[in-house]
Amino acid sequence: MKSITIKGSKRESVGKVSTKALRNAGMVPCVIYGGDKPVHFSAEEKAFKKLVYTPDVFTASLDVDGQKIGAILQDIQFHPVSDRILHVDFYQLYDDKEVTMNIPVKLTGTSPGVLNGGSLRFTNRKLKIKALPANLPDYVTADISKLRIGNKLMVTSLFNDDYTFMHPDNTVVVQVRTSRNATAEDLEEEETEDVAEATEATESAE
Repeated sequence: MKSITIKGSKRESVGKVSTKALRNAGMVPCVIYGGDKPVHFSAEEKAFKKLVYTPDVFTASLDVDGQKIGAILQDIQFHPVSDRILHVDFYQLYDDKEVTMNIPVKLTGTSPGVLNGGSLRFTNRKLKIKALPANLPDYVTADISKLRIGNKLMVTSLFNDDYTFMHPDNTVVVQVRTSRNATAEDLEEEETEDVAEATEATESAE
């Protein structure tokens, strides 16, 4: 996974007065958790632009007074009116310790169901995964080239040895639904699949 470097300085005082002074100076108070003790520091607000205001996901290389710490963004607070960043929490990374992150899903291929007039429903654009820091992907790839109308792509189809999905096996990532523009061929196939699923469910119940 790509990383963004953020330089900061340790905070000697964490009271309300010093925190307000930092914000007035264009700085953001931050905390790093996960180590022996929390590390309080501050960094320029503009340093968070590429980390926060993007659909992509990055790890952070925090340079606090020369001490470099690998971390992930854990929580961020915004001002309710101005949307300025008020506070950021980070979680320290360790090479041998798994972490959990929400990773964006990238669709590849062309769905025949969509070409035949079906409607693509991208249900889960991000998926929560657990992995060692070295195995965190920039995105999860979902191939939709075999999805016809009525088909669903489950999270189990995206299995990868490098990480674990923190979702139930029946979680739908993307599906193709019927629309008014769907062709007769695909609609017939959808009806056939519905019957097959119903039959299978009945046999299982028996």
